[in-house]
Amino acid sequence: MDMWFAFVTDVGFPIAVTFYLLHRIEGKLDLMIETLHQIPDKWK
Repeated sequence: MDMWFAFVTDVGFPIAVTFYLLHRIEGKLDLMIETLHQIPDKWK
């Protein structure tokens, strides 16, 4: 049981931070993709 607790403690924090950062950057990536799709329209 102690081994599982140590595993969750060691691995759980980096996983939580990763999901938090991915959630935050998702909106910025959507905006960047939308902007990239608009570039060809501006060159016409």
